[in-house]
Order: sequence, then C-alpha cells, then structure tokens
Amino acid sequence: MSLISPACRDALQHWLESQKALAGRSENTLTAYRGDVTDFLAFMTAHHGTREGLAALERITVSDMRAWMAQQRADGIGARSLARKLSAVKSFYRWLAEREGFEATAVLSTRAPKFTRKLPRPLAEDAARAMIDTVELQSTNDWVSARDVAVVTLLYGCGLRISEALSLTGADAPLPHTLRITGKGGKERIVPVIPAAREAVDRYLRLCPHPRQPAAPLFRGVRGGALNPRAIQGVVAKARMQLGLPASATPHAMRHSFATHLLAAGGDLRAIQELLGHASLSTTQAYTAVDTARLMEVYQRTHPKA
Repeated sequence: MSLISPACRDALQHWLESQKALAGRSENTLTAYRGDVTDFLAFMTAHHGTREGLAALERITVSDMRAWMAQQRADGIGARSLARKLSAVKSFYRWLAEREGFEATAVLSTRAPKFTRKLPRPLAEDAARAMIDTVELQSTNDWVSARDVAVVTLLYGCGLRISEALSLTGADAPLPHTLRITGKGGKERIVPVIPAAREAVDRYLRLCPHPRQPAAPLFRGVRGGALNPRAIQGVVAKARMQLGLPASATPHAMRHSFATHLLAAGGDLRAIQELLGHASLSTTQAYTAVDTARLMEVYQRTHPKA
C-alpha cells in the first residue's frame, strides 16, 4: 500500500470494517476486496503521478476509469475477474461518496465488461446415485467407506458445501430432521435432512473407531483429526474416473445436482435459494438456465422436425 496516501488507506480500512460488521462479509471476501480496491487506488496514484489524499478520488473521470480498465485487460485480467474488481471498487466508492459528500458518477456509471456466465454442471440423477455407490468402494476400510458415503450423501441430499459438511461436530449427531447451517458470510439457514443422509451418518458413527465428542469434528481423518476436504475430493475423483464422468464431477457438483434435480421436480426457486444459502436469487436462477438447456437438448434430439 506504499503508493496509496494515508487518508486513502484509512478510508479503505474503515470501509472493510463496515463490510464485515454491517454486511457480514467473510474473511476471504474481505481479502479479495482489499486487493481489488488497493490495486485500483495504486493505479490511480500512478496514473495521476502524485500521491494525493481523498480529494483526488473525487476528481476521477470517465477517462480515468477507461484507462484503468484498459490496463487491467492489458495485464491479462479476464472479463469476469474485471467485473468482480469493478464491483468492489463501486461498492467502496458508493460508501466513500456518501461519507464524504461528493458525486461518484464517473465510477458508478462505468459498465462492467460483458461475459458469459458459466452454468453449473450437475450430474444426471443416475450418475449422482452411482457416484455415491462408487465412493463406497474406494476404501478397504469399512469405516472410511462409510464416512465418505456420509459426506457425499450430505452434499447431494442436503445441498451442503463440502466446508459446511465438514464443519459439523459431534454435537450435531445423531442428525436431527433439520440442521442449522452457517454458510458463506456467516449467513445461517435451516436445511432439512433426508432419511438417507441420517442413515449414512448413523452407519458411519457405528463403525468409526474414534469416540464421538460434542466439540470435536463429526467427520474424522484416519488418525482422528478433522477430515481434510482433499480426502473427499480425492475419493470423488477416483469414483469419477471409474464411472467415466467428466472432470466437472466434483464434490461441489453434487450440491449443483441437488439444486438442479430439486428444480426439475418442481421445486420453488425461492425455496431452493434458501436451502442453498444464496444471498442473491440471481445466483440460484443459474439452475433455471441449466434446466432450460437440458430441455432444449432433449427437444433437439427427439422432435421430429428438429
């Protein structure tokens, strides 16, 4: 931050603190915000050739914004990443303009570059079931097999992120009919637990050689410590190869599959948003696009005039 004036550095820190306290942003998000806005401020300092205070930020023009975006693209920053950076800068400027009482039109009116959003890549229903069955075959140790099946069943059956499944503790077992999950940004949600998930966890607990302790992780590694997510990623990768599934068949794809299959069965989009813990409905709407894309594939294959 050496290129940034103390006043700008302090303003950035205060904004980050407000994002954490008022918006509940996660540490990873705050780290990304800090990097994005710091890079922007450093560019503007070099662009203007002087390390001025907050007054310089009030004078940023449309031309300055174009120069910054052009430099980002020249540095190899893709459209999606640049759109994310611009979003962070706008959020900072919106807060700063309100606090300092100036117009931030040049920054806030800057359009993000267009990019094609990547659609989630779920598994077909039979492939998702086959994944769980095949995961069970990856270890000769019965309790490890039961553990891996339990975790993957929670991802597919309850739509959990792998970090959320592995954050469960002994106090959460035996699993109740609903779980209170703390997701990204500290956002809490209530998730129904299907019988298959409860049964898979119960079987794992019966076989696990490590005693269940309320404060300890529910899912244990071979030596008794917290289960590393890489272990689940590895076992899913092995099962994926045996089933001939694409590289997109990851643990997170099981969560995508949960949402897509629920939507295809007539699930309400708002309800699915709540189950997944998405802050924005637009994130959940990506699954609508997946469903439509699959419908069009079937149409093209089967319609007599296609």
